[in-house]
Amino acid sequence: MMKCQKYYIQVLGCQMNESDAERVAAVLENLGYQKTQKEADADLVLVMACSVRQKAIDRIFGKARKWNKLKKKRKLITVLSGCVLPADKPKMAKIFDFIFEMKDLKKLGRYLTKKDFNISDYLSVLPKYESSFKAYVPISTGCNNFCTYCAVPLTTGREKSRPEKEILSEVKSLIKKGYKEITLLGQNVNSYGKDFKEKNINFSNLLKKINDISGKFWIRFLTSNPQDMSSKLIETIKEGEKICEYIHLPVQAGNNEVLKRMNRKYTREHYLKLISKIKKEIPGVAITTDTIVGFPGETKKQFQDTLDIYNKVSYDMAFIAQYSPRPGTVAAKMKDDVLPEEKKQREKDLNKILKKTALKNNQKYKGKILEILVDKERKGFLQGRTRTFKLVQFKGPKDLLGKFVRVKITLVNPWAVEGKLLKEKVSV
Repeated sequence: MMKCQKYYIQVLGCQMNESDAERVAAVLENLGYQKTQKEADADLVLVMACSVRQKAIDRIFGKARKWNKLKKKRKLITVLSGCVLPADKPKMAKIFDFIFEMKDLKKLGRYLTKKDFNISDYLSVLPKYESSFKAYVPISTGCNNFCTYCAVPLTTGREKSRPEKEILSEVKSLIKKGYKEITLLGQNVNSYGKDFKEKNINFSNLLKKINDISGKFWIRFLTSNPQDMSSKLIETIKEGEKICEYIHLPVQAGNNEVLKRMNRKYTREHYLKLISKIKKEIPGVAITTDTIVGFPGETKKQFQDTLDIYNKVSYDMAFIAQYSPRPGTVAAKMKDDVLPEEKKQREKDLNKILKKTALKNNQKYKGKILEILVDKERKGFLQGRTRTFKLVQFKGPKDLLGKFVRVKITLVNPWAVEGKLLKEKVSV
């Protein structure tokens, strides 16, 4: 294989896909491919799909026309992985030259080399990290919850925890290389270790062990399920000096009947009690969420309960999606009876509350000095995140990228804050 061949990866969807793409990149570069930022220059285009929403799949169909035109002019290999529903595979097979599941990453090597390419576990592949100071570290794959709207169990299978020793080894290696932010990933990080026989292996203990690793770095994690968030975990977050005061806790809906149809195994009462405990135990914590509007059978009266949740919790940010049926899921068999215009209005109603609560939450930062991890430069400004995942913009030299700095906040809005860099020695 000629080393001049180039690859381009298009990531659709979640952070898990981004992390998986880094492992795919490692395999491709081991085979002699070089990464390109321009799709038009690529000899191989690989898409990490997301089947959670139809819009992500529709983007692939739009891209296919472009690839077909390129294939008429030159040789181009198109490959698909990520989250792909069984019902979508026949259609995708007409677009892509090769489709593989991430757990079968070795098949990609065999397809490209026509030789035996052995990988026992794809998570054991050392990633080609996109960043030199921030890293995603998967701690589990799959999901056992089977929410009726969700495609994940259909595409990635049952939940499987990654060996603790392997996770700790990867994190230690990253910290040794100077990484400043570690984000642990799983469809439900809270249930980590439940498939192991050892009782002392759980998410809380894993966080403690990572927190005990020497060095200056932050720990984040995604995603938590309300049904499995324990008091022990909340205490661990509170006491862990490196664990950020930021929790993404999807509510999905605020009405118990809707939650039951979604097969979400908690009630609104449980969720609100959990939020109250988190805020009490972790001062200054930022809480974000996911919400689906217009789920089959959701009445206007039931939706009022979701509005009530938003008012009570005062979220810092939310990812709101209009329900769209995914083939093969239980919800796809339900009547999609909420009109599109009604879904759109409900999304607007939630965003209206979110804008108010996010602004109110950000106003407490005005005049405060915050520690920021600088992660990008954009239009003459530096940008970074606080421990609570607030986006901060300020003026400063580019050589601060990847470093911790202190910024005094001067201006706030609902989605970001601005500040002034303090002229002092930064943490490297």
